[in-house]
Amino acid sequence: MGMKKALLLTAIVATTGIAYYFLGDTAQAPAPEMAAVAPLPVPQSAPVVPLPAEPLVRYPIEVAAVAVEKPTLPELDNSDSALGTALTKLFGKKTFRAYFYPDKMIRRFVATIDNLPRHEAPAQMMPVKPVGGSFLVKRSETGSTVDPANDRRYLRYLNVMSSADVRQLVDLYIGLYPVFQQAYRELGYPKGYFNDRLIEALDDLLATPELAPPLVLQQPKVLYQFADPALESRSAGQKIMLRLGADNMARAKAVLKAIRTEVLSRSSPK
Repeated sequence: MGMKKALLLTAIVATTGIAYYFLGDTAQAPAPEMAAVAPLPVPQSAPVVPLPAEPLVRYPIEVAAVAVEKPTLPELDNSDSALGTALTKLFGKKTFRAYFYPDKMIRRFVATIDNLPRHEAPAQMMPVKPVGGSFLVKRSETGSTVDPANDRRYLRYLNVMSSADVRQLVDLYIGLYPVFQQAYRELGYPKGYFNDRLIEALDDLLATPELAPPLVLQQPKVLYQFADPALESRSAGQKIMLRLGADNMARAKAVLKAIRTEVLSRSSPK
């Protein structure tokens, strides 16, 4: 259970219990008068309520296994330069400028990873720039479907994704992991562990169903949605994967699986 959900559940339980304590007896008929009885002995001490267990870290990162080039880790607020320089070395200056936002990069990455398994992933927190052009839809008398030509819009991103050296990418992630962890805690998970959330997000993306086209759409308002409620109710990350098209999704899954394998090879599963 996520930290926010746990806090919400705790608040609901506590509030309900207090309300019952103060209001429950007022709904009952008054009890008949009874002879006075000796008060029950007061217990020596209140019952001990066990504290909630610390969240289990499933995939701890061995930070010392990989060192970043700079001996001192950057502060989160000043981490754009270090990460931007490293990504420029991996992808080249032209690609970095064309595809990545240069500000709040670690915060963007952490927020997006946290959001992908949820129902919505706000675009303003994405670490990469949006795909150009309009989402292509094929219309007919029977309805609207995803246009197969839409797949071409994502090819440039898939090519960049496939060109990445996965080992170097994970080296960078592990070397800067304490900064990613700080960003995750500041996001609202003071006891959370970001690498666990990363693996959860990757697993969710890899679990995207592989469906034969065409995918039927509907347009209740401005934006298109999947007509199948089972598809529309899937996570934001899986709906992004479905929009890629079957071939692009297969390529994306291959890279994501390689990243997951490399990250887990640097972790110590509990």
